[in-house]
Amino acid sequence: MYRILIVEDDPTISAAVAEQMKLWDLDAICVQNFRNVMGEFAQCNPHLVLLDISLPFFNGYHWCGEIRKVSKVPIIFISSASDNMNIVMAMNMGADDFIAKPFDQGVLMAKIQAMLRRTYDFAAAVPVLEHRGALLNTGDNQLTYNNVVVDLTKNEYRILLALMENKGKVVSREKLMERLWETDSFVDENTLTVNINRLRKKLDAVGLTQFITTKFGVGYLIQ
Repeated sequence: MYRILIVEDDPTISAAVAEQMKLWDLDAICVQNFRNVMGEFAQCNPHLVLLDISLPFFNGYHWCGEIRKVSKVPIIFISSASDNMNIVMAMNMGADDFIAKPFDQGVLMAKIQAMLRRTYDFAAAVPVLEHRGALLNTGDNQLTYNNVVVDLTKNEYRILLALMENKGKVVSREKLMERLWETDSFVDENTLTVNINRLRKKLDAVGLTQFITTKFGVGYLIQ
């Protein structure tokens, strides 16, 4: 089932669109926290985003730009501000389509279905993992935080991926070493410690202090 993230602050519109999507066997998730759209985006990992322009705190253009930094997911703007300037701006920000309010539900669903077919007949959605505002894109192995891309080595990425996949759970040193054994290089206890320390320094440098917690004698976790 395709997941659609609805970023619309009018509860009447978002509820009506979500209800219509159910009839088309689509899983609709409405954003609740408009301060943390990217956190909900990462948690939902949608196949398509419906995005209004006028939103609390930050407008739709802002969130479109943030999404485009970490994902190529299709974005359709839905807005009453449908003059040519706004349509052009939306497309320049990375939107795939623009539908003016008020819109016909049937037309909206047809456009969504067409966009999903064009996108996912050939490619699968790329998961984005999120924690404390840090976004780990598993498609290009990049970590982004506060608009800064953190350059990770392959081993650092594998360690962080294992920890973020098990958020809130301790990952043993043995399990992390198994992840590092996927490389051609020999990995021992000291190599793991060195990689963890280097990763922590990179996270600290962008403001992600105490992102990784050590459980002495057991392993590591993020929580």
